[in-house]
Amino acid sequence: MASTLLLLTIAIPWAGAVIIWLIGDEYQKLLHGIAVAFSVAAGVVSVLLIPHATGTPIISVDSGPVFGVFTFAPDGLGVFLAAVATVIGCLAVIFSVDYMKGEGQIARYYAFILFFIGSMAGLVLTTNLLLIFVFWEITALCSYALIAFHNDDPKAVAGGMKALIITQFGGVGLLLGALLVHSYLGSYELNDLLSRWSEIPSTVLAIAGFGFLAAAAAKSAQFPFQTWLPDAMEAPTPISALIHAATMVNAGVYLLARFYPAFSNVPGWKDAVIIVGVLSAILAAIMAVVATDLKRVLAYSTVSQLGYMVYAVGTGAIFASQFHLLSHSVFKALLFLSAGAVIHGVGTRDMREMGGLGKKMPVVRNVFILGALALAGLPIMNGFWSKELILEEGLAHGPMWAYIVMLIGAGITAFYTFRCVWMVFFGEPNKEIHAHDAGVYMKTALIPLAALSLVTWLAAGPFSEMLERTLPNHGIEPLATMHMVEEVTTAPATWIAMVVIALGLVAWWQREKLTGLAASLKSVAGAAINSFGFEAINRGIVSGVQSSAEALRITQTGVLNWNIASILIGLIVVLLILVMGA
Repeated sequence: MASTLLLLTIAIPWAGAVIIWLIGDEYQKLLHGIAVAFSVAAGVVSVLLIPHATGTPIISVDSGPVFGVFTFAPDGLGVFLAAVATVIGCLAVIFSVDYMKGEGQIARYYAFILFFIGSMAGLVLTTNLLLIFVFWEITALCSYALIAFHNDDPKAVAGGMKALIITQFGGVGLLLGALLVHSYLGSYELNDLLSRWSEIPSTVLAIAGFGFLAAAAAKSAQFPFQTWLPDAMEAPTPISALIHAATMVNAGVYLLARFYPAFSNVPGWKDAVIIVGVLSAILAAIMAVVATDLKRVLAYSTVSQLGYMVYAVGTGAIFASQFHLLSHSVFKALLFLSAGAVIHGVGTRDMREMGGLGKKMPVVRNVFILGALALAGLPIMNGFWSKELILEEGLAHGPMWAYIVMLIGAGITAFYTFRCVWMVFFGEPNKEIHAHDAGVYMKTALIPLAALSLVTWLAAGPFSEMLERTLPNHGIEPLATMHMVEEVTTAPATWIAMVVIALGLVAWWQREKLTGLAASLKSVAGAAINSFGFEAINRGIVSGVQSSAEALRITQTGVLNWNIASILIGLIVVLLILVMGA
C-alpha cells in the first residue's frame, strides 16, 4: 500500500503533464480541468502517504554495480515535504484557472507545473544520492521554463537564464558530494552516509559537506546566490507561489537538514551554515524595506525566512527549521497568491501606484493580512510559533552575535510587512486604478491557505514524533504541541522578540517622525537597492557563462547525426569513468 502511494505521488502529476502536453492548447477549458484533477489527486495521495511514514526504504530497484540500488523511503522529512509540494501545488493550479484565463501556451504552463510538482516529490522521497541529483536537476529545468514562461518578454527570459545558471553551481556541489561519498562508501544510499560517515577521511568529508552547503545555498537563494530569486518574479504569480513556497527553494533547506548528522562534526561546517543563514536573513530583510515591487518584497522576504531556517540547522535545531518551513510554505503561498490577485485586479506590481485597495478587494485584503501577521511572527499565527522556536534554539545553542542579528531581522520583518500591507490596502486610494476582487477559483485557493496559516502549528506534536521515529540519526526529541505552547509562551526570548517586533511596527506607524533617522541611513538604502553589490557579481557570472556558451556554438554543426554521435560519445566516456571507478 505504502509503495503504491509513494509511486502515485510522483507518477500522478507526471502523467497529467504528459496528457496535457499531448492535448495541446486547443481545448483550454479541458486543460484547466485536467490540471486541477491531477494536481488534486496528487495532493490527496501524498496526504494519505503520511501515516505510512518510515525510515526504511520501501522501494528498491537494483540498477547494477555502477549506479547501485535506487531506493525510496517515505520518512518524516520526505512525506512532509512531498505533501507541502503537492497540496500547495494543487492550490496554485486551482488559482491559475482564474489567473491564466485567456493566456496562450497554457498546455506548456500546466505541463511544466505538474512535472515540477512530481519532480519535487521524487527529490524528497528518494534516499539515493544519484536520484536526488537527477530530481534536483529536473526541478532546475522546470523552474527555468516556468520563470521564462513569457518567452517574448526579455526580462522573463533573463530571469529564467539567471536562475538556471546560478542554481547550477549548487548542482555541481551536490554531484561532487555524491561522487565523493560513493568513492569511499561504495554506495549512493543516503542512510549509509548518515550511519557510516566516520569511514570517510575527514578532509574528503569536509569537501563533500561544503559542496552540499553550496548546493543548498544556490537552490534556496541564500548568500551569496540570493539575487536570482527576485529576478524570478517575472514568472506568472502562481509560479512564484509554487517555487518560493512549496518546491524548489525549500530543497536547499531540506538538503541541509537531511545531511546534518553526517557533517555536524566537520570543523567549521555548522559555523558556515549559521553565517550563510544570518547574512541571508538580514540582508534580504533590508532589501525588502526599500523595494517597491510587491512581488519583489515577497521574494526578499522568502530569502530572509529561508535564512532563519538555515540558521536553525546550523544551531542543530532540525525540528524548528522544518517546522518553520511548514509554516512559511503556507503563509508565503497565501501572500504570493494574494499578491497575484491584486496584480490581476489592478494591472501593476508597483506598490506606489496602489493604496486603498482594501475596500475594493475585501477578501484579498483579509487573507493577505492573515499571511502578513504570520510573516511578522505575531500570535497566534503559525509563523509566530515556528519562528520563536528558532530564536529560542539559537539563543540556547548558537553564538550570541547571530541571535542578536536574527532578533533585529525579526523587527525589520515586522516593519516591511506592515509597510507592504499599508501601501497596498490602506493609505490614500489611487483614483486611476480600477480594481476588482478575486475570482471564484482564486478564492478557492486563498481561503484554505488562510485557514491553514491559523492552525498548522497544531501539528507540531505529531510532526516532531514522526521525525523522531523515522530519522534515528538526527537525535530529534519529540515535542508535544501543548508543551511547545507552554515553552514558547513562557520563554523570556519570546517576550524579547515580541518587543523587537512591536518596535518594528511602531517604526512604520511613526515613520514621519523618523525622517532624520531615515536620512542618515540613505547610504544603506542605496546599497540595498543595488543588492549590496552582489547583483553585479552574479550578473558578471551569468554573462561569463553565456559568453562561454556562445563560444561553444562552433561545435554545433547543425547536422543531426553528428550531434547525436557527440552525445553518445560523451555518454560512453562518462559510463566508462563510472565503471572504472566502481
